[in-house]
Amino acid sequence: MKQETALTQEITSKNRSDGFSRRQFIKTAGVLIVGFSTRAPRLGAFTRGVEDITPDYPTFDLKAVDSFVEIHADGTVVIKIGKINNGQGTPTAWGMMAAEELDVPLESVDVWFGDTAVTPDQGGTGGSNGISAVYVPLRQAAATARQALLELASTKLNAPVASLTVKDGIVIGPDNARVSYAELIGDKKFNIKFSASAPVKDPSQFNIIGKTQPQRPEIAKVVVGKLAYTQDVQVPGVLHGRSVRPPVAGSTLVSVVGFNGDEPTGLVKVLSKGNYVAVVAKSEWQAIQAVRALKVTWKEPPSPVFPNGYDALYEYLAKTPPLATAKPLNTGDVDAAIASAARTITATYQSAFQSHASMTPGCCIADVKNGGATVWFGGQKPYRVRNAIADLLGIPSSKVRVIFYQGAGAYGSNDTDDVAAEAAWLSQQLGQPVRVQWMRDEGIAWDPKGPPHLTTMRAGIDSNGKVVAWDYNGRMLNGTQRAAGALIAGDTLIGQAMGYKPRDDAEHGVPAERYNFANKRRVSNVIPSEWAYQTGLRTAHMRDPNGPQSTFASEQFVDEVASALNVDAIEFRLGYLDPAVAARDINVIEQVRKAANWMSRTAPQTENISGEIVSGRGFAYQPRGDSIVATVAEVTVNRKTGQVKVTKFTTGQDCGLVVHHKNVTNAIEANLVHSMSRALYEGVTFDSKNVKAVNWVSYPVVDIKDVPEVTAFIVNPDGKDPNGKFIPPSGSGEPATRPTAAAIANAIFDATGVRVRRQPLTPQTVLAALKESGKAI
Repeated sequence: MKQETALTQEITSKNRSDGFSRRQFIKTAGVLIVGFSTRAPRLGAFTRGVEDITPDYPTFDLKAVDSFVEIHADGTVVIKIGKINNGQGTPTAWGMMAAEELDVPLESVDVWFGDTAVTPDQGGTGGSNGISAVYVPLRQAAATARQALLELASTKLNAPVASLTVKDGIVIGPDNARVSYAELIGDKKFNIKFSASAPVKDPSQFNIIGKTQPQRPEIAKVVVGKLAYTQDVQVPGVLHGRSVRPPVAGSTLVSVVGFNGDEPTGLVKVLSKGNYVAVVAKSEWQAIQAVRALKVTWKEPPSPVFPNGYDALYEYLAKTPPLATAKPLNTGDVDAAIASAARTITATYQSAFQSHASMTPGCCIADVKNGGATVWFGGQKPYRVRNAIADLLGIPSSKVRVIFYQGAGAYGSNDTDDVAAEAAWLSQQLGQPVRVQWMRDEGIAWDPKGPPHLTTMRAGIDSNGKVVAWDYNGRMLNGTQRAAGALIAGDTLIGQAMGYKPRDDAEHGVPAERYNFANKRRVSNVIPSEWAYQTGLRTAHMRDPNGPQSTFASEQFVDEVASALNVDAIEFRLGYLDPAVAARDINVIEQVRKAANWMSRTAPQTENISGEIVSGRGFAYQPRGDSIVATVAEVTVNRKTGQVKVTKFTTGQDCGLVVHHKNVTNAIEANLVHSMSRALYEGVTFDSKNVKAVNWVSYPVVDIKDVPEVTAFIVNPDGKDPNGKFIPPSGSGEPATRPTAAAIANAIFDATGVRVRRQPLTPQTVLAALKESGKAI
């Protein structure tokens, strides 16, 4: 591991200071771990430290080799990526791609990522694009660099390029003449753009991509407590900030009165602007005490802002005229086909607000001075939040540096962008670095939520039992009231409280299945929700935005129609998938059916149907982009309590070419457990005044004892589809989340014969459905 610079030594983690070295750990554990850097990036000649923030930070050309690749004099190959590592090991795969194209040892690659002053702006991480969006530009940059190095070596060795080979970063010419990359260009720039004449390797030539599974270096640091999270970052002279939230949604600030009793010890300042109030103190505990002692007068809204619970919310979604409507699919004449159908099947499904509920609430540190800002940040999109912070502070984004440190998870747009904006504004007011860490109640009650959905499905069946019409109609709150990575001040909670206007987006969400129905329509209605701004029910992207909600409805309805027609659920799906357009879908479904030992049947299981605990299995499938996932869930249902327990998942995923097999398998497994938690437990409770979910009791998540057996496998990891077409990496961070809730709901039906159309599938919800159907005991 390469030495850290003065800056990264100054800003240290308390957990990284003792003498148990990484090398000692590896030697003791007997594990080979390649030397990628997961610390804050090393500073090169063109970067600036905290003190020198007046000049503009550089903008990196996304077509320039130097934006992505450096060769250092010591033989280190540095690659620079405009993404972050959200816990899925993507830096390891990035290093593999670069090593593959450059023909260098994997252990010589150092990966820098997520620092806006050092790495190119590739938008940050999201949409499962950590690999798919890097695969082409990184390999093209590396291939162009390799070609340039061969041309330099040709001159150095006085030999034609065609006569040269490369092994481990050494160019070998005739008569075994040799020169290293470091000798050719060490610590110098390439000063060239990507070249189309520099061929990237054909997948058949790969020796590293898809062929090796190097260990992730950050795992060893996690195990021994030495991975630096944002909570561990220390900046000299840092103060601690805490925000004061209104007790009732929609309240406006009247006055900051003072303190109950004497002024708290360590208080530095109380600040307010618009409806935003905060305290800053010398220590975190002093800031917490100051918030508790502060007397603030708020004016409640003349009428409640929130619907009074979920029944009122779903009524609001059903009856309110939409802000925007989209029809991304409208084939044939659905209304006419349903009107003439011999039989019509209709069902409505409900999905709740969900919190990101990250392992710890957000934490960021900001140092704003000399007309610029440095922010240490644990979110997914440092490049976008840079713009929001600049807007809030009234400075150019070119003077803002955002440095990624590992956060406590995100998978969408959690509270971290909001925390970063609060820390930056407080630091600007005081001219000192400020650390803001939200409390657990803020992290659940005030983070932006995954939006609720109300979906009605209709199918028309002809006299021969054939589906002649398929209609999806979703009604949802806009899923991007907090943008996917805050772009302007109004995207943040503090900005909204100060009166900044949010962007007026309307994000739609519909399923993506490829069933071939002659008359088929997907309609998405975004329902107005201005009332959610400045509150704990504003919405944002959550892992696989709108995917679990739309699939919960569409794939459960597929089973409902199959059951009504007395057809096995998987056979029904295969019967409506056209091999000409859905060969990969069919292949994934068939492989999962085989792996799960799926036994064909046309009705719910009949074994032990009168027992207290009954069992069943359910299936669901769904594409996400160019990735395709199918899942079989096996469950038990307690007919006395309504408790659902998942006992096994069998999941197959086709996500194109796989760079690092273990990373992808791990991602599938993690998606399954996370989405199971969302499906069974996670629904944000609220009344007309406030969000009531504030901790792990009021917002429960999956417990380790509930984790089921998992069989997860990759379909066509070489990227070749059933017809031999090559599919590049298409994303693994989210796809396996999408079918889970529907698969569980279908398994509940198989176990009990009862449809549960509201998620989360809590014991109370399931028991109510069982009682309504006369199946409870």
